[in-house]
Amino acid sequence: MAILTTMAHKKLLISGGTGSFGNAVLRRYLSSDIGEIRIFSRDEKKQDDMRHEYHDDRIKYYIGDVRSPTSLASALRGVDYVFHAAALKQVPSCEFYPVESVLTNVLGAHNILTAAIHEGVKKVICLSTDKAVYPINAMGISKALMEKVAISESRNLEEKDTTIAVTRYGNVMASRGSVIPLFLDQIRAGQPLTITDPNMTRFLMHLDVAVELVEFAFENGHNGDTFIRKSPAATIGDLANAVRELLEVDNPVKVIGSRHGEKQYETLLSKEEMVRADDMGDFFRVPADTRDLNYGKYFTEGNPAVIKYDEYHSNNAERLDIPGIKKLLMTLGCIQEAMEARGLWNGQAAPDGAWHQK
Repeated sequence: MAILTTMAHKKLLISGGTGSFGNAVLRRYLSSDIGEIRIFSRDEKKQDDMRHEYHDDRIKYYIGDVRSPTSLASALRGVDYVFHAAALKQVPSCEFYPVESVLTNVLGAHNILTAAIHEGVKKVICLSTDKAVYPINAMGISKALMEKVAISESRNLEEKDTTIAVTRYGNVMASRGSVIPLFLDQIRAGQPLTITDPNMTRFLMHLDVAVELVEFAFENGHNGDTFIRKSPAATIGDLANAVRELLEVDNPVKVIGSRHGEKQYETLLSKEEMVRADDMGDFFRVPADTRDLNYGKYFTEGNPAVIKYDEYHSNNAERLDIPGIKKLLMTLGCIQEAMEARGLWNGQAAPDGAWHQK
């Protein structure tokens, strides 16, 4: 891949690097000629776990917080590239502590961008979420503001100095706090699989595909660009039944109702963004709105093209049926382990191309 050639002998920092995304990057990049990967996070326990899992002198660990400009300045010194993944991601915790989500997701992003620009970092890719589009909860609102901060900071930059781009994607399957590990825990405990609404839809993305989206933004992004990976979607009811069928269990499915701050479906591209979006095959690119404060003409002229477009959401994206969901689930290590524990996994590799999403 071109990105691994670009990364040769360079230094990459991953904020929030002890999470699922950071681990996926390590597994992917440590076989390359990358010079150094800095893991920046405030969780010393997870950093210690990573030390025991990865034995590679190119990994450097930095204890710090994106809320602290001082710790960021030290960690970013000499860094070439940044993947900014640090965030408060759980909808319920952000709902109860919205100021905390602002401090981490908004001000923390501003801190890391400011420090990266000051230290001469060449490229910064910021990770966002579908919940940032038409947000109704504190987590989504804070990530929407993070995107605005990134685009704002990019306006006055020369790409020969620093390039800032944003990626936005939906649910990463089996990531920390997601529903698939919950289903597996409930099956092991002999409990019902709890779902909010069987007709609720969500995008499904393999973690490796999320990394590929960040790499695509790295290779193709210009200042202020937002990139979206086209992804299949599924109903929560079908997802639960696909897990039950793969593991050959008869745990009942219990509908508990929508939780506070949840949507019936998630949106990856708003109607307004679709007007400006470039369709790049498997990806959408939304260039930055380059207007400045002298935009009075937009109040008088308007843009009638907006009404001609629909948003891109999990109700009008490719819909997976249960066999399609099962094929995607079988690429997950946690599903393979659960099947193996029940004598249902033969140890073979996942089906070829199972997570190649169109």
